[in-house]
Amino acid sequence: MAALWKLPIAFVCENNLYGMGTSNARASSNTNYFARGDAVPGFKCDAQNVLMVRETMKWTKQFCLDNGPIFIEYMTYRYHGHSMSDPGVTYRTREEIKHVRDYRDPIMLVEHMLMENNWATEKELKDIQKEIRASIEKDVETLLNDPEPTAEDLYAHVATTKHYIRGVTHDKTSHSYDF
Repeated sequence: MAALWKLPIAFVCENNLYGMGTSNARASSNTNYFARGDAVPGFKCDAQNVLMVRETMKWTKQFCLDNGPIFIEYMTYRYHGHSMSDPGVTYRTREEIKHVRDYRDPIMLVEHMLMENNWATEKELKDIQKEIRASIEKDVETLLNDPEPTAEDLYAHVATTKHYIRGVTHDKTSHSYDF
């Protein structure tokens, strides 16, 4: 439908190479996800490189406005399992994970590009990291000290006067709930 109507939309697949407990190759007969749409063009991009992602999205916006839909498969890497029941090391080796961390980590790659091209110094990057850590610590402290939400908070910033929660009746005058 998107191709038929030439909708200006980008379909994005974040491919982290592994499903729940297995590799893509063991779960799909065609792992070239970007090539699956016969009427929607697509391409694959290295999502470990944040500058490449930024540039492809800039290009994609204009492409979609001019031509209609496109499908992008962003190739990234998942360092951890999906959940506590998926440690993430039964279907790949610790060496594989370490190799990606050492040579393909997005933060390390962008830091290297910024310094290599003299876009930032190591001191500037360390100062930015300190600023971010301080901001996060301040936000965490604020959140930990915030009061617990009240029942009335359920209705804050809602643009309707009709409130319905399945299985719950609410008496607005007494602020009580019946389950």
